Amino acid sequence: MNTIYKDKLIEVTDQEVVFHRYYFPFGGDKHVPLSHIESIQVREPSLFGGSWRIWGTGDFRTWCPFDGGRPGRDKIFLATLRNSFRRIGFTVEDSQKVISIFREQGLLHSTPSA
Repeated sequence: MNTIYKDKLIEVTDQEVVFHRYYFPFGGDKHVPLSHIESIQVREPSLFGGSWRIWGTGDFRTWCPFDGGRPGRDKIFLATLRNSFRRIGFTVEDSQKVISIFREQGLLHSTPSA
């Protein structure tokens, strides 16, 4: 596997995305193959859009890995998984670079305005 992007929150390789500090309460990593990701949306942070969701879920569908800096991040990403009700809401340190990577991989889809 070749690492394309890595920070303290996620790692993107040519085969998977690794979400660091995903599992509560011990913070183990979650490995998701790129083939299991249906789409990724990018949203502006908002009070009801996950900017204060430090770790866990607020809607029973979207799980957010731990990020104590989430309230200060400029983008929130939402990964919809194939054949799953669950989604992964996550943040990164360099959102523009990650947007470019996901666009190149054909995973980035337009974001609804809500």
